[in-house]
Amino acid sequence: MLKLDLSKCVDENKFLAYQEDVTRINDMINKRNGAGADYLGWADYPVNYDKEELERIIKDAQYVRDNFEVLVVCGIGGSYLGARSAIEALKGLYPDDKLEIIFFGNTFSPNYTKQVLDYLKYKKFAINVISKSGTTTETAIAFRLLKELLESKAGKDGARKAIFATTSKDRGALKTLCDKEGYATYVLPDDVGGRYSVFTAVGLFPMAAAGLDVREFLKGAQEARELYNNDNIKENACYRYALTRDYMYKYNHKSVELYVQYELQYVQISEWLKQLFGESEGKERKALLPNSVCFTTDLHSLGQFVQDGTPLLFETIIRVKNPNLDTTVPHDDDDLDGLNYLEGKNLAFVNEKAFEGTLKAHVDGGVPCGVIELDKMDEHNLGHMYYFFMRACAMSAYLLGINPFNQPGVEIYKKNMFHLLGKKGY
Repeated sequence: MLKLDLSKCVDENKFLAYQEDVTRINDMINKRNGAGADYLGWADYPVNYDKEELERIIKDAQYVRDNFEVLVVCGIGGSYLGARSAIEALKGLYPDDKLEIIFFGNTFSPNYTKQVLDYLKYKKFAINVISKSGTTTETAIAFRLLKELLESKAGKDGARKAIFATTSKDRGALKTLCDKEGYATYVLPDDVGGRYSVFTAVGLFPMAAAGLDVREFLKGAQEARELYNNDNIKENACYRYALTRDYMYKYNHKSVELYVQYELQYVQISEWLKQLFGESEGKERKALLPNSVCFTTDLHSLGQFVQDGTPLLFETIIRVKNPNLDTTVPHDDDDLDGLNYLEGKNLAFVNEKAFEGTLKAHVDGGVPCGVIELDKMDEHNLGHMYYFFMRACAMSAYLLGINPFNQPGVEIYKKNMFHLLGKKGY
């Protein structure tokens, strides 16, 4: 079960004034009658998902594991961040696994793109291309390059058996191509936006290909859906977290929420959160800026600013009590580094004391710190936590008077870029 500790962040008695708004917004989410309600499909998806499609996903993912060395996940934004964050959080940064997962189509970087293509020349690879429209420029360019390489290696018939697309059910350029070529397809529902899509095939297929238990991931989300679908602000940790964000922004004059991890393999969770909250709330000159650090690494870079700099931020610390792996500090006869006082201690103990010491230092320095705690990181708990954040994001955005499900500002750079590139109509 996820635990939320706000004792070093905010006086929760301040939340009582929010009760009427929370009741109204919770009802609005359930009845789907607020701004952007056409994109609330994620709220019930962990229960209403296509059972037949899930079985196909699991079967096809096993086929990929059995027949390929690499799966290239080709997508950008919500089309890859959820899957990448889940895979890294659960498998680590150097997993001992027979299938390598590479994330592609999320940048125009010529260096990265060429290096990946050169690497894949010598690998037997499959592709999971993810795009509702099939025309997202970064992803479309990458997929065109990948398809050309794959067909040169395996031929068109071989490529058909190695390309798996997650796209719209019945329209769009990618769906048209899949129907023409006979690629396996999974559905990104029309009522689910990219940054809320991790419980759909967008997240499930790459996760299953990585060997993760996606059924358990969905069960964790189902548990969270049942637990947080109520307006009791004294008990609902999801909404208490959303209220913390709102209070910090409106009444405590904070402009930045700093997500804090204490494990390198959880860094991509912060990247997923930055997109979820940044793209959902950053409109009409409003909202917190979501930012992130990984301690203790970043205590040696940003630690000074967090401790003593401009008081513009509060911390949301995501803490996992029990690591999946650990190691122990050995004895050294010379003890020149002075570490024998730690001999026999495991790194989990050292990391825990670093967390406790840093928390005290920052709170004493006037930085509000909330802690979200999981007992362990597994598929069930991760699914629970992701749903927690998604529901909290909807509540938080609606409290600001913002549509959580559109992103009008994203289109402006695209129009400028297309004009400069000479695209017809721009």
